[in-house]
Amino acid sequence: MDAAVDAAREKLKNVTPLKRDCGRVCGAACCRPLEGEETGMLLFPGETEAYAGREDWKIRRTARGDMVVCPGRCDREERPLSCRLFPLLPLIGEDGKIRVVTDLRARAVCPLARQGKSALDPAFTDAVREAGELLAQSEEQALFLDVLKQEQAEIAELLKQFRIQN
Repeated sequence: MDAAVDAAREKLKNVTPLKRDCGRVCGAACCRPLEGEETGMLLFPGETEAYAGREDWKIRRTARGDMVVCPGRCDREERPLSCRLFPLLPLIGEDGKIRVVTDLRARAVCPLARQGKSALDPAFTDAVREAGELLAQSEEQALFLDVLKQEQAEIAELLKQFRIQN
């Protein structure tokens, strides 16, 4: 696995969005597939091999990158980085510093994402920032964070066009 991804995963190993199981708030909505939708979590570069060939885990190749579809429940240590970051994203700001934002894609399934960062454990938000700083040290991961930043901007623009508050 990519060293930066491995370090970021380690940084998020023991923190969660809430001090308790956030899945109890929403019935673990983020771990359930949406009926009729091609769901899954986007894998960071270098993460795919960790899930290839695993029973009950499916890799889907998409235009955006590889996605993993999990069995619906897993040990925290097995979760991909996108799951560990959820519902936040570390993005590289114009000044080169990591900004932690609520992932606009999460708003559809996560009540915490709709409430914003203030609803989350500050230790989790700090760990997401630190994970982002680790990722930004890798050119490949920094480029991937830039793709995610562009995607967030596109979603924000769509929300604006449809007058949906973000």
